[in-house]
Amino acid sequence: MDVRQLSFRLLQVYVQVVRLGSVTAAAKMLHLTQPTVSLQLKKLTEAVGAPLLEYQAQQITPTHIGLELYQAACDVLGRFDDFSSFLSEERDGNLGQISLGIVTTAKYVIPQILGGFYRKFPKVTVTVNVGNRAHILSRFERQQDDLYLFSHPPAGQTMQATRILKNPLQLIAPPDHWAVGLPNLTFSQLQQERFLMREPGSATRLMFESWLSSQGLGVLQTMQIESNEAIRLCVAAGLGLSVISAHTLGQQPQPCAVLKVAGFPLESHWYLVRRKDRRLDAASRQLIRYIGEHLADCIDPQWLVPDLANLQQKFE
Repeated sequence: MDVRQLSFRLLQVYVQVVRLGSVTAAAKMLHLTQPTVSLQLKKLTEAVGAPLLEYQAQQITPTHIGLELYQAACDVLGRFDDFSSFLSEERDGNLGQISLGIVTTAKYVIPQILGGFYRKFPKVTVTVNVGNRAHILSRFERQQDDLYLFSHPPAGQTMQATRILKNPLQLIAPPDHWAVGLPNLTFSQLQQERFLMREPGSATRLMFESWLSSQGLGVLQTMQIESNEAIRLCVAAGLGLSVISAHTLGQQPQPCAVLKVAGFPLESHWYLVRRKDRRLDAASRQLIRYIGEHLADCIDPQWLVPDLANLQQKFE
């Protein structure tokens, strides 16, 4: 058999003729003329080099060779029907893979977002890459992910960012600290305290230092700790004060107190970020659409920002 003479159309015509047992019925089903169907059958028979059909009592039935061809044709066409369905789901964003890069503190909000997304789109696989800001910035520069979650977006012409959640920064202290419960504190009353700080370059530290500079203030003692969990433990143990995302406080097992200091909480946000020079596939667009339309279903309303409904248009 010369397979170079075969085509999907020949196989489609043949399968319909066998299924319906009639050239006329197959022609009608395929929206072809009867002579066209007969010509296609002739070409297929010549390509195989053996009789494929028999005519008995005005009914067309396959020969034993024709039956084997019919089964093979059904297998081939069935596989391509599956592939067509796969492509359709892929194009619609109901199937695919997303690579998501998030800074460490975003791990407190991303599970709620992805939990709802997975329930709605179970065939989409999301890979979450977590690291400190420097690590995720490096991934951003190397275009390693489809989307990113930053609280302090990178700069540059290739970056597109839209805020999606509030991320207020609270000033916390040990539960037995002298300032706990006092109203109307000023930061100058706390300048002699030791402050536990994230690593240089972290968004929380950048915002805190920026606020201090804008107020003409500073801190005298610092201790660097590169983990929010470790910071919470150290604050609870009495090692000092810290400025930390309110999202992390909502899930802390160790007791820490939020101080009522003028200027706090510091206003911050989570930003959904993409590179403009990296094409967004349908699955990534589906996640953006989900965040814009359903974030209120999986996140405490106090953290929501206005105008989320237009999120997808902002990323076009």
